[in-house]
This record gives sequence, C-alpha cells and structure tokens, in this order.
Amino acid sequence: MKVLVLGAGVIGVTAAYYLNEAGHEVTVLDRQVGPAMETSFANAGEISPGYATPWAGPGVPLKAIKWLLMRHGPLVVRPRMEKAMWVWMLQMLRNCTSARYAVNKARMVPIAEYSRDCLRALREEIGITYDDRSRGTLQLFRTQSQVDGTGSDIEVLEQFGVPFELLDPAGCIAAEPALARVRDRIKGGLRLPGDETGDCKLFTERLAAVCRERGVTFRFGVETGKLFRNGANDALQGVEVDGKRVTADAYVMALGSYSARWMRKRHVPIPVYPVKGYSLTFPVANADAAPVSTVMDESYKVAITRLGDRVRVGGTAEISGYDLTLHESRRATLEQSVRDMFPDAGDPAKASFWCGLRPMTPDGPPIIGPTRYKNLFVNTGHGTLGWTMACGSGKVLADIVSGRTPDIDVSQLGMERYA
Repeated sequence: MKVLVLGAGVIGVTAAYYLNEAGHEVTVLDRQVGPAMETSFANAGEISPGYATPWAGPGVPLKAIKWLLMRHGPLVVRPRMEKAMWVWMLQMLRNCTSARYAVNKARMVPIAEYSRDCLRALREEIGITYDDRSRGTLQLFRTQSQVDGTGSDIEVLEQFGVPFELLDPAGCIAAEPALARVRDRIKGGLRLPGDETGDCKLFTERLAAVCRERGVTFRFGVETGKLFRNGANDALQGVEVDGKRVTADAYVMALGSYSARWMRKRHVPIPVYPVKGYSLTFPVANADAAPVSTVMDESYKVAITRLGDRVRVGGTAEISGYDLTLHESRRATLEQSVRDMFPDAGDPAKASFWCGLRPMTPDGPPIIGPTRYKNLFVNTGHGTLGWTMACGSGKVLADIVSGRTPDIDVSQLGMERYA
C-alpha cells in the first residue's frame, strides 16, 4: 500500500521505518526543514519504561497547588481564554483517582516495555548509534518523606516485573559516583537498571537516513490542508499538500501536539493538549563530576542526563497553550537542580536553552490506532514518553495498518476509550 505519514518527529519516523519494513510504499510530510525539529529536538534523553506513569493520579491536585506556589516548582499554569485548555485540565482531574491511575498505568507500561525491546532489536539490526547508554535511571530523593513515599511506585514495579533497586545514599553514589560531592543532599534513591538514555534528535535523523536508503520519501517544508474524503465509505481520498492533492491508500497522523488542531479541523476531535517542557544542554567540563546516565531530581521533577560529551537537563510542565516563549524563570529552575546535584559537571549558564510542546492526553496513555475514517490512523499523545514509546508505537501502528495482530494487546490505546 501507499502510506502517507504526517509528521517527521521520532513518532512519525519510527512509524515510517516499521511501515517500510512491512513492505509499504511510505512518504513522510513535515512542515519543518528536517526531521526531529520540534518536540524531539532536545528532550531529556530518557528511555524509561519503568517511569511510564500517568501524570494524573491520587494526590496530584494537592501537589499541584504546592508546586504552583514554589519558586522553582515543576508546574506552571498560564491561563488562556481557550476552551480546549480548560476541558483538558478538567478531564485530567477526573483521572486523579486511585482506580483510574491503576487502569492508565496498566495501559502505559506494556507499550513502554515493548518499545524498549523494539529499540534494542532495531539497534542490533541496523547498528544505529545516538549517544546511547544502557546504564539505568536513578530517581534521587532529597527528603526522607520522598523515600517513605516510594511504596506505591514499588508495588506497581513489582506488579509489572520491572527490575528496581531501592538505594541508600551510599548506593546512589555507587551508581552515580559524582554524587559523592553532594552526599549531604541525598536521602536515598530508586534505581531502574533496565532504563536507557540517548539523543532523540540524533536517533531520529539517523533513522530517517536509513529509511531514505530503503526507499522512504521525505518531503520537508510543506503544509497540509484540507482532506478529501468519500462520504459513502468514510474513507479519505487524499490530503491537500501545499495546495495540491496527494493521495495514498492509508494515512498516519503523527503531528505531536499539533495533532489535536489538525484533527479538530477534520471533525475528528482527540483529547490531546500541549504541555511545554524546557531543557538546557551544555558540554561536560569534568567527566568525573558529571552523571553517567540519568538522574531524576524528585524535588524539582528535573532529569539530568549524560549524552556523550554533553549534559542535558530537562523538566517543567507548563500549561500555556501553543506558546513557545522561553521564560528565564524556567531556566533558573533547571540550573538550580543541576548546580545542586552536579555542581562541577559544566557551566549551565553557557547552556543552550530550548522548549518544546509535549502532546499530552488527560489520562496518560498515547492514542494509537484507527479513526472513524477507515484509512486514517493516529499515533500521538505520548506526552513526556514519546522517546520511550516511539519504537513500540511505530511497530504496533505498522501492524494495525497492515491488518496484522500486534505482538501486545493495544485494544485500550485507541480513541474508543474516550467515547
């Protein structure tokens, strides 16, 4: 079949790769000048199936109030006169119960674990490198109350068979030796040894190059317009691209945070809303003082990741619509975290400062599968876990488009759950 993929971020490019592997003729469209130029450009670099957790959970509303009052809090809300923002936040609040959290977590972990396995198989098959490391993730606790609050997380990890280590300060330092410099700030940690790290942009660019070699067509700098559809059978007959009609047998929408806008205009609304995240990237000045993998600073909800000879510091959840303004107050939060934990790793004041829009669903799991148009499929809503879930989502999507049964049960990841 001819398949048209809309979006050349990590989600769109991995989908293109697996669709090509399945024998389809694939074309990828993107408005940017190259792959991974938006949300995939400078994310935190984590591939963390063990942290595949919904943002909506019991206790989150009270925590949100506390975070909003903190100087360096992980949450910022900049209210807008936009119905979609308020509807999405209300839907998220509805999911902040123990029962819904358990259901949503159970939907997220399998696709995240499967995706890591798919990534490893892909890496072995094509030999792709992307500043990747397989050294685990360390969730770092500064207070005893954070250590004492790990019980529910550990129950979930045990439920899904995810390997973990609950560490005292000495154990944290053994995993991340540079933390010896700030031992007095550490109360403990939760380490997931199966997690990985890597540069998402570099991966996406190199995978796109492999796709090109295998016959996938990429068209950059193009805008998609209206859809042409057959009312008799609810199938798409084409999409307008720079004013011209382009046809295919199947269409895959992987436009990240812009998915909701695109789908709304086509009368297929989906509950995806952008949540802005920020990152800093600076060169390593002292390798012995830098992290060896990813350290999650639980107090600030900030991830500090080693990417080759660089350090990437990512975090913050800012609900402000599609605004891409770089707020210096958010930079200060990231700098505060990395200076606290790795004060001699490098100079964050000289770091590049970036922001991107994470496509978030109100319940947490992504949306993967068919729509009411029988040849239009969606692959979006991965939130902060797009890099973690990319390969698994792409493989599942390719199976669905090809009429095959996916390797894992994804029946609860479709749009039907919002009916």
